[in-house]
Amino acid sequence: MDRRFLLFAVLVAVIFVVNQIVWLLIFPPEPKAPRPVAEKKAAGQADPGKKDAQDAEPPAGNVPEPEAKGTPDDAEAPPQDAREDEQPAVQAPQQEIEPQRGALGSLDPASPYRMAVTWNNRGGAIEVIELNSPDYRALDSFTGYLGYLAPFDAPKRAGALVRVVGDGSPAAAAGLEAGDVIHAIGETKIKNAQQLIDALKQTEPGQEIGLSVDRDGEAKQLTATLGHHPLELVRPEYETKRVEIVEPGKHDPLSFLTTIQQYDDRSLSDDNKELGGVHLRTKPWEVVEADDEHVVFRAEVPILNLEVTKTFRLARVPQSDHDDATFPAYDLTFDVSVKNLDDEPHEVAYRQDGPTGLPTEGYWYASKVSHEWFGSAGLRDVIVKFEGRQLDQVAPSELNDEDFEQVWGATASLDYIAVDAQYFAAALIPRKAEPDEIMFERILPLKVGTLPKDGQARLLDVSFRLDSKAAKLEPDGAPLADQFRIFAGPKVPELLSQYGQPGASLGTLVNYGLFSPISRLLGSVLHFFYSFVGNYGIAIVMLTVLVRGCMFPISRKQALGAQKMQELQPEMKRIAEKYKNDPEKRTRATQELFRSHNYNPLGGCLLAFFQLPIFMGLYRSLMVDIELRQAPLISENIRWASNLAAPDMFWNWTGVMPEFITSGTGLLGLGPYLNILPLFTVGLFITQQRMFMPPAADEQSRMQQKMMQYMMIFMGVLFFKVASGLCVYFIASSLWGICERKLLPKAKAQAGGEKAGGSSGASVPVATPSSGGNGAPAGKRKRQKGRK
Repeated sequence: MDRRFLLFAVLVAVIFVVNQIVWLLIFPPEPKAPRPVAEKKAAGQADPGKKDAQDAEPPAGNVPEPEAKGTPDDAEAPPQDAREDEQPAVQAPQQEIEPQRGALGSLDPASPYRMAVTWNNRGGAIEVIELNSPDYRALDSFTGYLGYLAPFDAPKRAGALVRVVGDGSPAAAAGLEAGDVIHAIGETKIKNAQQLIDALKQTEPGQEIGLSVDRDGEAKQLTATLGHHPLELVRPEYETKRVEIVEPGKHDPLSFLTTIQQYDDRSLSDDNKELGGVHLRTKPWEVVEADDEHVVFRAEVPILNLEVTKTFRLARVPQSDHDDATFPAYDLTFDVSVKNLDDEPHEVAYRQDGPTGLPTEGYWYASKVSHEWFGSAGLRDVIVKFEGRQLDQVAPSELNDEDFEQVWGATASLDYIAVDAQYFAAALIPRKAEPDEIMFERILPLKVGTLPKDGQARLLDVSFRLDSKAAKLEPDGAPLADQFRIFAGPKVPELLSQYGQPGASLGTLVNYGLFSPISRLLGSVLHFFYSFVGNYGIAIVMLTVLVRGCMFPISRKQALGAQKMQELQPEMKRIAEKYKNDPEKRTRATQELFRSHNYNPLGGCLLAFFQLPIFMGLYRSLMVDIELRQAPLISENIRWASNLAAPDMFWNWTGVMPEFITSGTGLLGLGPYLNILPLFTVGLFITQQRMFMPPAADEQSRMQQKMMQYMMIFMGVLFFKVASGLCVYFIASSLWGICERKLLPKAKAQAGGEKAGGSSGASVPVATPSSGGNGAPAGKRKRQKGRK
């Protein structure tokens, strides 16, 4: 007994160690994160303080952004601790341009737009992209939403300055305008931007709040009805966390920044710098035109006599196609051009960066399917597709490795390049004159910002960078101009297939992995059932009934085999006692027993064999199919199990559990929530095991049964973060199995108290001589004795 218990303990330890090794292989620990840029500017320079007050009231509309005291104009932290060239040339005086923000599109689902886009003229960038469909809400924010206001401390007075108000937001509906200063929410006084953010965190969707604001010296009282947080597909971020108060030097680079990569014989040899005297990434650009649908930025580079223009134009949905969720309107048309203002021709190339700050929702439970056979995926990966080639994937863990280097040269035409999250993506699709046109000299994946101390590499923010091919620009001649389509939306296959070249569309971003055919089939069946019942929880139960019904002949045979095993237990015990010192004879006798009763001990594996692809297929569907994201088990008005693609999140226990459990990392990192569906699932497994497992025939089988019980508890730990939709499948399947076993006819008992076997209770016919000495098999002796 002690030896077997020791063996059990060793096996459990081995399983634990192997699990940890596999975890480390999939999510390797990253080296200590480097210090942020703001810390490196240390000695001799004070930390950026609050904004200097301005003498005049900021005007309504796109209000100027107050500058940070002690912060240089180019202090925004670029990727991988970028800084300017050490030897900038002398730059001619240039008129200062005020920082501005504005909004494109609308958060109103009834509008002709699919998104609301906040732009920032600092770098001519996109700051935030929010999807307005109620099907794509933020899953990690349960508080009320007033709108993206880019709040900041009001100059010279208490209050929170509103720097932008997007159309269709609760703030816009309440009459709030850019330039307003919020002094109070209800009875809560607001002295700065952080207090505004904290006050809104105490609210709920649907709640009505009063706003006390100051507008051009006039006090106003507004009433706003808060909404749900929309999904922010692009957002400002720092150390993998969302930035609440956006100010220069306090966040990672914004999205779609542009600079000059080459000017004659000068080029950027270091990917982290701009050319000397060039500040296109960090200086405010002139806003030439702006309305609800497009914005045009222009910036002059006096030291190079160049003019750079960027235009973002949001796609509209025709009224006739408004209800078509797959109409291709999740995009912006992006134009970039570089014009030569000099009297001499110059060789010029530009550098274009991609999106940053894609969602990391479900970081503690999410698992993404890798496009590489032997690679791992992060929460955000860089995916690139070249004409005539398979797509390439670069994971955050690779980019976090200092020795990793990946550059794609000018050897093939770019179809698209994207940052790929679990259910959403942001991609840049070049408009090419010919399918095989090569527009870029080099393309590379990009590590954005840094990880916090002890941060997970798979959470790292990633992007990409494109260096255009150089063009000779004549004085007052044609500019170097390219056009792109920026996709920013959900990974719906029917939608993605409409973006990109035929045969090389964004549809290749949807990846189910090895079990793709089964996953797609199960997804289609689920959608079919959902079209009738309108609830994916019920649809999963219906799918379970369908699957178990199709496998009924196999499961019935397995159940009958288990009954047969129970009947044979006394004979097996007799064999074990008879040949306890001869394992070879014991095995041979047991096999003969099974053969004589037509029992196959491996028959019970068939059900598991057929169920495994179903399990993996459904698991992959929940990981990939965006229709199951945000699908509630009961109702969207009930927070518990409100997302079948995530754990049920019954209770937030971060206040009572240690951090190593609530962190969600490692074997014991169960996450910030108590989940009850996995506990119920494992409880059903244990109940089913106790109800139908035959009694132990000997000490060895008794030890095996105890080990099975302990393994069930261990499996409960592994199952704790499983998607609630998968738990629903297991619960329904287990209940079906219990009912199926209960409805099977009971085995008939023999007169002698033993259950009937396959040969009317006959003893085991073995080939070895009996202990009686006559050499006749025991069964024959019994029959002869009966004849006497």
